Amino acid sequence: MQTSTALDRIQPSATLAMTARAGELKRQGVDVIGLGAGEPDFDTPDFVKEAAIEAIRAGKTKYTPVDGTPELKEAIVAKFKRDNGLDYATTQVGAQVGGKHTLFNAMVATLNPGDEVIIPAPYWVSYPDVVRFCDGQPVVVQAGPEQGYKLTPEQLDAAITDKTKWLVLNSPSNPTGAAYSADELRALGEVLERHEHVWIFVDDMYEHITYDGFEFTTLAQVCPSLYGRTLTVNGCSKAYAMTGWRIGFAGGPQWLIRAMAKLQSQSTSNPTSISQAAAVAALTGDQSFLKERAAAFEKRRDLVVSMLNRIDGMTCPRPQGAFYVYPEFSGLIGKSTPDGTVIDTDQAMVGYLLDHARVAAVHGAAFGLSPAMRISYATSDALLEEACNRIQEACASLR
Repeated sequence: MQTSTALDRIQPSATLAMTARAGELKRQGVDVIGLGAGEPDFDTPDFVKEAAIEAIRAGKTKYTPVDGTPELKEAIVAKFKRDNGLDYATTQVGAQVGGKHTLFNAMVATLNPGDEVIIPAPYWVSYPDVVRFCDGQPVVVQAGPEQGYKLTPEQLDAAITDKTKWLVLNSPSNPTGAAYSADELRALGEVLERHEHVWIFVDDMYEHITYDGFEFTTLAQVCPSLYGRTLTVNGCSKAYAMTGWRIGFAGGPQWLIRAMAKLQSQSTSNPTSISQAAAVAALTGDQSFLKERAAAFEKRRDLVVSMLNRIDGMTCPRPQGAFYVYPEFSGLIGKSTPDGTVIDTDQAMVGYLLDHARVAAVHGAAFGLSPAMRISYATSDALLEEACNRIQEACASLR
C-alpha cells in the first residue's frame, strides 16, 4: 500500500508545522515566544459562547443540512448585504468547516487536470497545494515589497491564458497584511472583464482587521459585472476569534454553491451544529467590539514594525490589515551565526531565531517569496516587545 499521487503533490502546512514545533518546545519547558500561528489571542466573545451553550441545552446537537442551517444561511446573507452591499439568496451561500475547507471544496468541485490558477505571491500556504491536489497548475505571480505586495493589472493580464480557471485574490493578505483599495480592485476588474473564462476566488477573511482608516471593499462590490463569476469567501475565525469553531462561508453562483455542497455531502457533511449556532450569534450580534480589537492590533503592528525596522539588513513594510508583518532580510543572507553556520536561506534564518532567540516565525519560502518571514503579532504587547528584542539581539550577533 502506498499513498496516492494526489497526496504526494502536497506538503504539510508550514505554519501549522512551526506552531507544533514551538508548542513542543514549550511543553519541554523552553521559553519560546510563538509568532507563527495565524490566530487571534483574544477570546471568543461571551455572547457567542453563550449562544453555543444555549444551543447545546436546546438539543441542537443533531445533523443539519450539509452546508448550513437555514438560520446560518440567513445570517450569512444578511452579513454580505450589511458589510459588503452584496445581494445573495440563501441558495447562493453555504457554510464550510473553516475557510480552508471552502477553498478545498471550490477547487475540487471545479478544477480539471491542467487547469491553471493564478496565485499572487506571497500567498497563504494552502492556495497552491490545494490546486496541486486537484491536479491543477498554480501560476505564481511575484508581487514583492517594491509594489506593496500587490498584484498589478499588467501582471494579471500577462498571466492569463486559455487554461486559466481561477484567480485567487486575498485582501487583507495572509501573510503580508497588504490590502487592495477600491481603485486597485477596479483596475484588476477591468482586466478580468476582458477574460470572461476566468473565475475569481476572493478571500476576505481579514475584512474587519484594517488600519489607518483603510476602507475595505470586495471585488464583486466594486465590479458588479464580475458578480456572476466571483466566489466571495469569509468566515468567523479571525474577526470573531473563533479559529477552533471551524466556520467558513461563501457566496456565489447557485450552481457552484450546490457543487461544493455535493462534495461536502460525501466528505465532512455539515459543520458542527453547535458552531453554526455560535456563528449565527457572531454574524448577527453586536459588532462594536470589532473596531476595538482592530485598534489593539494596530497598536501592536506599530510596535513590531518600528522595532524590526531598526535591524540592519531587514526591512519591514507597514501592513494595512490582518495581523502579520512580512519583513524582508536580503541584507542578512550570507552572514554567519556565532557558531559559524551560514544564513543562506530564510528557512535557515527562522531556524536560527528559534534555536538562538527562542522566537518562532515562519519562513518566507512557504509563502512563495524569499528571503523573508511571516511574523504574527496576534499576541500581547509585552510578548511582542520581548520577541522583537530577542530578534534584534540575534540579528546583531550575525557576522
